[in-house]
Amino acid sequence: MQRPLRSQGPLSGVVVLDLSRALAGPHGAQMLGDLGAHVIKVEHPSGDESRHWGPPFVGPDHDISTYYLAANRNKQSIILDMKSAEGRDLVERLVRQSDVLVENFRSGVLDRLGFSVERLHELNPRLIVLSITGFGHDGPEGGRPGYDQIAQGEAGLMSLTGPSPDEPYRVGASIADLLAGMHGAYGVAAALYDRERTGRGTVVRTSLLASVVGVHSYHGTAWTVGETVPRASGNHHASIAPYGAFHCADGMIQLAVANDGQWRKIAQLLDIDPDIPKYATNRDRFAHREELIADMEKALAAHTRAHWLTTLGELGVPSGAIRSIDEVYAWDQVHAQGLVVTVDHPVLGPIDLPGPPLRFDGDEPRDHTPPPALGQDNDAVLEWLRERER
Repeated sequence: MQRPLRSQGPLSGVVVLDLSRALAGPHGAQMLGDLGAHVIKVEHPSGDESRHWGPPFVGPDHDISTYYLAANRNKQSIILDMKSAEGRDLVERLVRQSDVLVENFRSGVLDRLGFSVERLHELNPRLIVLSITGFGHDGPEGGRPGYDQIAQGEAGLMSLTGPSPDEPYRVGASIADLLAGMHGAYGVAAALYDRERTGRGTVVRTSLLASVVGVHSYHGTAWTVGETVPRASGNHHASIAPYGAFHCADGMIQLAVANDGQWRKIAQLLDIDPDIPKYATNRDRFAHREELIADMEKALAAHTRAHWLTTLGELGVPSGAIRSIDEVYAWDQVHAQGLVVTVDHPVLGPIDLPGPPLRFDGDEPRDHTPPPALGQDNDAVLEWLRERER
């Protein structure tokens, strides 16, 4: 079945050849597709492995992975075997007609398949190659396979997450994969801009390791400059107090008191003297954080979450609920921001997907295409390719 190619968005006209699988590469390619690029997803005859990841599985035969649906909207799917001569020939033809190639093979795999960077640029000097690896393409451990949870641990993120330093936790989302895809997509956008000046393509490299270390932010400088090793601190901020999750009469709310003006408002509301020495400044409050949390929760226990969220909102103190995923997707604000898109899946019918996180001034609502069935666009892509080659 031929599907219309998207013509909306700042990357309209850009052709992306997506050789990646699982999550990091597909997420990055999906972001490019959200921006209007024409994304051709190349899959082995057995399919992207994420097609087999579940539960949950949906559909009449319970064989459609919701995991796959999360990272492959706005793409076409074709099947080929890159180890075969016929498959390699088709990849060469597609490379010649593409602006971007996305891959997340282990270091050296694409070279062994006959598609080294040098060969790719022989075929298409303007090609931008996005290469995502687990731990980097070089260095003493550059060849290691990388999966999200391994990278979270190796890159220090798990040591910052959890109820205490003795119980490291993984982040609930596959954040190393997702960050690698995001970093890769913005690297591609920069490379496309640079190509307008140079006329030549380049290689954009990132990794799960780099993407997590790249967002250490103040945790990183706590060590590199402050010589303090940050540790997990549960649901409370590592440098600011009060800032975290607090118990009230019927559950938990979150408060973020980032300056002394906000502190004075919340202290007055909870009948706490804001000027006593142990609470007067953020440094003082952080030094006495456990005592501060206890004093605040004693006062918060007097009323419900709804009461406190309303009152704190009226005061202008940043606060919020802790929503479950179903509550998030039922929230009017999420829909108002375009963070849910509806697509017409060929098997499932209309389904809602998490939407793109970017909006542009004057941007009209766009039509998004559903994640494709395996190989459903073979004929359409071959027809498009023949037209391009003519």
